[in-house]
Amino acid sequence: MGIEFDLEKCTGCGACVPACPFGLLEVVDDVVQLKEGCTLCGACRDACSFDVITIEVPRKEAEIPDKARGVWVYAEQRHGTLKNVAYELLSRGRELADTLQTELAAVCLGQDVNDIDSLIAYGADKVYLVDSSDLADNQEDYLTHQMVTLIREQQPEVVLAGATALGRAFIPRVAAILNTGLTADCTGLDIDTEQRLLRQTRPTFGGNIMATIICPAKRPQMATVRPRVFKKNDPAPERKGQIIKVDFKKEGVTARTKLLDFIEDVTETVKIEEADIIVSGGRGLGKAENFKLLAELADALGAALGSSRAAVDEGWIPYSHQVGQTGKTVCPRLYIACGISGAIQHLAGMQTSDCIVAINDNPDAPIFQVAHYGIVGDLFQVVPMMIKKLKG
Repeated sequence: MGIEFDLEKCTGCGACVPACPFGLLEVVDDVVQLKEGCTLCGACRDACSFDVITIEVPRKEAEIPDKARGVWVYAEQRHGTLKNVAYELLSRGRELADTLQTELAAVCLGQDVNDIDSLIAYGADKVYLVDSSDLADNQEDYLTHQMVTLIREQQPEVVLAGATALGRAFIPRVAAILNTGLTADCTGLDIDTEQRLLRQTRPTFGGNIMATIICPAKRPQMATVRPRVFKKNDPAPERKGQIIKVDFKKEGVTARTKLLDFIEDVTETVKIEEADIIVSGGRGLGKAENFKLLAELADALGAALGSSRAAVDEGWIPYSHQVGQTGKTVCPRLYIACGISGAIQHLAGMQTSDCIVAINDNPDAPIFQVAHYGIVGDLFQVVPMMIKKLKG
C-alpha cells in the first residue's frame, strides 16, 4: 500500500502540484517531490498525463455478517429525561428502516428514565431498556461496555447517535472496539438500496465541501448526527412496540472516571438547541457590552441568545451560545442574525431555520443569500426600533 513516482517518466510539467488538495507536491530540479502526509486520494495521479504516479491500495473482502439487520438509535438521557435528539433520530431512522425493510430499535441506558413509551410513539418497533443505578450519571466506560455487548448480541446493521458531548465521547469508543467505521457530525443520511449501505453526508474542509461516506465492509454502519439537523415527526401514541428490559452486568468493567458534581450552565436562560426563536450576534456588535442590546431583544421575544464564533473567540459571550459548525446546530422557527457576515461555518449551523432575518450594514454580506428577510442598516438603530415596537 502506497504511492510511487516513476521519475524517469516525469517531465517536471507540474500538472500534479495544484491537483493535490493538501499542497504536498512540489517540483524541484524538474522532478516532482512528495512531502509527508499523503492520504492516497489519487488526485495527483488523475492529473498526470505521463503515467508517472502509481497508487496501490489493497482491497479487503467484505466482512458483513449475513444476519446483520435493523436500524438502532441511541436514546440519550440526562437525569431521567430523554433528549430531543433521540426523537429527531427516530424520525429519520424510521424512514431509513422502512427503506431497508427492517425494524427500528431504540437503546436507552440510564436509571428511572421517564416516558419510555414515547420512543415507540416516535417510530421505534423495539426499545432495549437498561435500567441501573450504575448508568444514572452516564459513566462512559459503562455505557461503552453495555452498548458493545448489545450490538454484539443483536447485530444491527446501522447505529445512530446524537453528536452531543456524550455521544462524541463514547460512541467512537464503541466503533473502535467493534472495529467498524464511524462518521461524525453527519448532516444527511440516506440508503443505497442495492447494497444496503448507509450514505453518510457531512461537511469537510471547513464546511466548504460535503463528503458522502460509506462503510461497505463492516457492520454496524455507525454515525453521529448533530441535534436539530433532522426535524422530529409528530408522535403517534397509538403505535405499538416492544420494550425489552436488559440487565446491566458491570463485572470486569472499571469506570476510570468518577462524577463529583454536575453544574448547569447558568448563562443560558433558554437553551439554543431547543429554542423556537434565536437572536444571534456577531463581530458587528463591536464589543461584549453590546450583547446587552441583543439580550433585551431576546427577552422581548422570549428567545434564546446565540452568537457566531467570532464573538466567542473575542470573549464577548460564552461558548455555550455559539451557533455553527464548531458550535451548535439549531433549527428554530425564527433566527435573527445581527451583525453576522455569514461565514459558511456559521451557516452550517443555522441555515435550516424556518425563517431567517438578517440585519447587516453590508449589502454584500453572505448572510443575505440564505436570509428570508434582510435589513441593510445599522443594527444599533434597527434593533432598538424592534424592541420599542415589541414592547408597544
